[in-house]
Amino acid sequence: MDHRLELPETTATREGPDSLTFIGNATLLLRFGGFTVLTDPNFVHRHEKVGLGHGMHATRLTDPALEIDDLPPIDLVLLSHYHGDHFDQVAQERLDRDTPIVTTPQAQRQLAELGFTHALGLDTWDAVSVTSGGRSLRITSCPGRHGPGVTDFALPDVMGSVLEWGEAAQSRTVYVTGDTLMVDELTDIPRRYPAIDIGVFHLGGTKVLGILVSMDAKQGLEALKLIDPGTVVPVPHADYDVFTSPLEDFLEATDRASLRAKVRPLAPGETWELPPAGTPAGLSG
Repeated sequence: MDHRLELPETTATREGPDSLTFIGNATLLLRFGGFTVLTDPNFVHRHEKVGLGHGMHATRLTDPALEIDDLPPIDLVLLSHYHGDHFDQVAQERLDRDTPIVTTPQAQRQLAELGFTHALGLDTWDAVSVTSGGRSLRITSCPGRHGPGVTDFALPDVMGSVLEWGEAAQSRTVYVTGDTLMVDELTDIPRRYPAIDIGVFHLGGTKVLGILVSMDAKQGLEALKLIDPGTVVPVPHADYDVFTSPLEDFLEATDRASLRAKVRPLAPGETWELPPAGTPAGLSG
């Protein structure tokens, strides 16, 4: 199903190069084609806890590189799933209730209970076309699974996302994995999108009660080989006490596989400015 979302022209007037800014955990600012998208807003500070459901919690080990009140104007939030480390108590309290949020149907219902009435839930392969002032951005929901086997029923629904903007030779495509494991359903993504420019991979090897619920270095390498984006931006790094697979593990794995040149790590607070759409993203800047 295709949805449409028209934004006031004044909210999408940013000029300048496309860029990614890493705030921490899975939170990034994606500035592309005049749109500014905030992913998985997580702004609690070091030593604060977030809920993971069923009475479980995770403790943050880092501070966000940017406070929520210091964000630039954003056009929409892209939320892979409703967990405390992706939509925390700060986002619940401080994010404008009128902000459009693209997420899963399950998360849409939970957000509506909090007063976020402009959330849009997408089933797998549903898409939304966002327009503003002659600019357009298309977001398509992709498969994802947060836990192995029957454990997935105890975890929130999760989606990956493909973002596309621009036309023909001036287009750019970004894939955000969400907190998925390396599962068979992901094989449909490169069949539908064989030329992804940038892949934002959610890694960290999160374990809850000893069960892996997000990709570790090994699975991240498998996903890189499968999706084969031009450049991979790995997140999170080491933000929570439930992570078991640090960034260094992924860098070593890609180095052994002679794929390290595809990886563009971002330090917290770092902005990676991209060349104009239609040219290779590269690893400089």
